[in-house]
Amino acid sequence: MKTPFSFLARFTQRKTPGRDHGVLVTGGAGGIGRAIAETLVAEGRKVAVLDIGEPVDPLPGPVLFIRGDVSSEADVDDAVQAAVDAFGGLDGLVNNAGIGITKPMEQLALSEWNRVLATNLTGSFLCTQKAAKHLRTSRGAVVNIASTRARQSEKDTEAYSASKGGIVALTHAMAASLGPEIRVNCISPGWIETRPDAAHSAADEAQHPCGRVGIPADVAGLAAYLLSDRAGFVTGQDFVVDGGMTKKMIYEK
Repeated sequence: MKTPFSFLARFTQRKTPGRDHGVLVTGGAGGIGRAIAETLVAEGRKVAVLDIGEPVDPLPGPVLFIRGDVSSEADVDDAVQAAVDAFGGLDGLVNNAGIGITKPMEQLALSEWNRVLATNLTGSFLCTQKAAKHLRTSRGAVVNIASTRARQSEKDTEAYSASKGGIVALTHAMAASLGPEIRVNCISPGWIETRPDAAHSAADEAQHPCGRVGIPADVAGLAAYLLSDRAGFVTGQDFVVDGGMTKKMIYEK
């Protein structure tokens, strides 16, 4: 009688190919996206970064940097093709590129609203749409980066919150449409500090049951897992990475 382990090993070998192609990370020049790129490189993955701006510091290892705008169909077409040409295919996609505009709702111009949704939400759709045929071939995975703003808001963040809520819904829709060949999952980070010199008060840290503010590596490790074959039975899910902040009751005194 075969053990469950031997069955699992045989099933995995039959269903999943080697991860010898590349992963495209959008918005990877800095912050969470850069941390994801660095983590993937450290795990031996081939990485291409698509960003509208140049990285301040050189990206780690043999990372392919592509300059472009995720809201531009032509730029996304070019970026996906460049990654496929460089790596022979795509195993993964991380839709991380995002912007936010904080402004009173009555003062928010329609062009500003459209810009945020075009980058955050439409960009995630476009990149996945253009990469899908390559990810089907490799039985790859997509990781979308949303936010806890899909669940709770600060004032004057209508465009950002709407875009992130849309990404959560887009995730389970794409998981249903692109499966079983492609898995699609989402990460919703909370307070992730991307400034290396930032200082936080005791009150800032006390808001989190984990006792601290998050760092990009907290998100990057989960993204790497979701892109790997270890997460082969995980799709359509939204993972909140916020140190427990959205689960803590906070009363004003």
